[in-house]
Amino acid sequence: MAGQRPNPPAGATEPPASSGGRRNAAPYRRRSRWAEAQRSWRRHWQLYLLVIVPVAYFVIFKYIPISNAVIAFKDYNVIQGPWGSDWVGFKNFELFFSNPVFGTLLKNTFILAFYLVLASFPIPILLAIGLNEIRDGWFKRTVQMVTYAPYFISTVVVVSMTILVLSPRIGIVNDGLGLLGIPPVDFLGDPSYFRHIYVWSDVWQTAGYSAVIYMAALAGIDPALHEAAKIDGASRLQRIRNVDLPGIMPTAVIILVLGVGNMMAIGFEKAYLLQNYLNLAQSEIIPTYVYKTGLINADFSMATAVGLFNSVVNLCLLLFVNFAAKRITGKGLWG
Repeated sequence: MAGQRPNPPAGATEPPASSGGRRNAAPYRRRSRWAEAQRSWRRHWQLYLLVIVPVAYFVIFKYIPISNAVIAFKDYNVIQGPWGSDWVGFKNFELFFSNPVFGTLLKNTFILAFYLVLASFPIPILLAIGLNEIRDGWFKRTVQMVTYAPYFISTVVVVSMTILVLSPRIGIVNDGLGLLGIPPVDFLGDPSYFRHIYVWSDVWQTAGYSAVIYMAALAGIDPALHEAAKIDGASRLQRIRNVDLPGIMPTAVIILVLGVGNMMAIGFEKAYLLQNYLNLAQSEIIPTYVYKTGLINADFSMATAVGLFNSVVNLCLLLFVNFAAKRITGKGLWG
């Protein structure tokens, strides 16, 4: 009938019709959301149970320890603990910024990190596209196994292999140079070789694993696009450029953003194990400095301050690159 109000949906409480109805709208919305949450839990309770374990992991081992970063602003004393130690404000940061090694640490870290990102980003894409174009199943599986296997080798073993291969006396590289009449080269003793050794050993170790992600993205491309390109007379390179590359672009952008956002947290273990007094001019980076300051010299406040500075720079790089990728390609971490 005209003027009759419709009945409220089942399970919802209708707000009272009065002059205070607008004031009661907020509790009504809260009750509706709570009822919706209960229905969602009853419907998908198995999925919520699966999420509990990883969420608990991040809360216990990631978010709760963040509170201890307060020692970066204190003169930390083991007996007094993080919260009982004397507050010194930004003194640790000022000491680090005024340290003569600050500029060298920042330069070495940035150069090595950018070099690593630039080298490790395109190679897995090229490898994935090449494997995707191979029709010989045996050869394709062999190449995948050879390129993927190094990912399972520990960093310590990779460094040991690198030291043996590049050894001036027994290394296979110097043996090959000797056959060409070139005198032995101490690769690990020359600072100019450190970045190349670090980056390309890392590319060798991780390229096959990263290529799997792009191969999965290539497998999700609609085959009809390739068929249409063939009908139009497109060559293989034209199909790669106009079908495959646009198809994996969202995945590539996300991996690039994450790589740049994590560039300041480059592998500490490999840099420290490859480091010696001869190549220290280029091998000393912020992660190795934090290790030496915090664990070897037991200056926990300074080490935490340097690590916190490193994390803030990482966050700024992540937000900047994500913003740039969003503006240029329309794709980013958050859609």
